[in-house]
Amino acid sequence: MTPGLSAIAFDLDGTLYPNYRLNLRLMPFLLRNWRLLLAFSRARSHIRREQEKSPSLFQSNFYDYQAHLTAQWLHVPAEQCKEYIEKLIYRALEPHFHQVQLFPHVRELLTQLQAMPIKLGLLSDFPPHIKLENLNIADYWDVIMCSEATGALKPALRPFTELAGALGCPPGEILYVGNHYRYDVIGAKRAGFKTALISGRFARKTAQPAADFIFHDYRTLRDFMLQ
Repeated sequence: MTPGLSAIAFDLDGTLYPNYRLNLRLMPFLLRNWRLLLAFSRARSHIRREQEKSPSLFQSNFYDYQAHLTAQWLHVPAEQCKEYIEKLIYRALEPHFHQVQLFPHVRELLTQLQAMPIKLGLLSDFPPHIKLENLNIADYWDVIMCSEATGALKPALRPFTELAGALGCPPGEILYVGNHYRYDVIGAKRAGFKTALISGRFARKTAQPAADFIFHDYRTLRDFMLQ
């Protein structure tokens, strides 16, 4: 085991499975609901900009605030928009995860880590529980968290500090693994975590300097973790 680590935590979407596989399955859905998805994306970008300006900012009623912002761009009532988001973005996507394949060697790594004296955590920007069940990897984790439930989105500090608190480990003893340099690596680094970035085969450390480790194959991460 890598010295000094008490826990390893993962992002979910794009980190434990490749996004393109899900996106291909969702193409008809994306085309039908492009206006909602665009407004939803704009709302979350707005929230992240607010967080950058005020790092301690969080929304105690995050889902209401997200729906309010999305509704402004769709010109519909906020409560109706909240129902759209719940039904068409959160719940409608979850059944597709029965057919999504994990990256090669993810399950083997999780099985090995679960047998070791190290805590396993998961922090996603979207509700992860049903996705994990449909991916058949729900039983590996000591802590499962959604950043939305903390009132903030990655790369805000709050989701990561709450993750460390839930794991009961100092941030410097946690390795966070993600696929998004800004949200996952920069966010976790701000909180004092060690970081690993899953990226393309030819990714360069000089282009992503905050990452402690860059990999494209989970066997490489396994070797790094178990050295």
